[in-house]
Amino acid sequence: MAVAFSGGCQCGAVRYRIDGDIGNPHICHCRMCQKASGNYFMPLGWVQRESFTLTRGAPSWFRSSDMVRRGFCQACGTPLFFEPVNSEGINVTLGSLDEPEMAKPTLQSGQGSRLSFFHNLSELPDEAQEVSADWLTAVARKTYQHPDHDTAEWPPKDE
Repeated sequence: MAVAFSGGCQCGAVRYRIDGDIGNPHICHCRMCQKASGNYFMPLGWVQRESFTLTRGAPSWFRSSDMVRRGFCQACGTPLFFEPVNSEGINVTLGSLDEPEMAKPTLQSGQGSRLSFFHNLSELPDEAQEVSADWLTAVARKTYQHPDHDTAEWPPKDE
């Protein structure tokens, strides 16, 4: 059975498809990935160029070093890709997959920049369920986030 993944940005302006496996699913702690994601780390996975297709829109690119450019949605800012220059593939941000649970990280890189408290994050207390559930329900009433599946058009026409 052939493996296929789809994904895209938060607003739906950029969508992609992967026909094949995602290799080397990992989280990178390097400072460049921290800055590019606005987070403590960036989850990435390798895709062969022939397995990767943009299905809607086009990313904007930032050349973060002589060796790498990073693709993102110009409309909503979602980080989408990490592309080594002149490579035969591209890394996708695993959180931009429609089903990120399908690409479990298997290793870490950039440990020299890993934040000292990272290993303790799972020990933080959970937010009160009723507060977070109420907040999420209120946000979901009217959301402009693209759903986690391909759509014929986006955004939908107002009724």
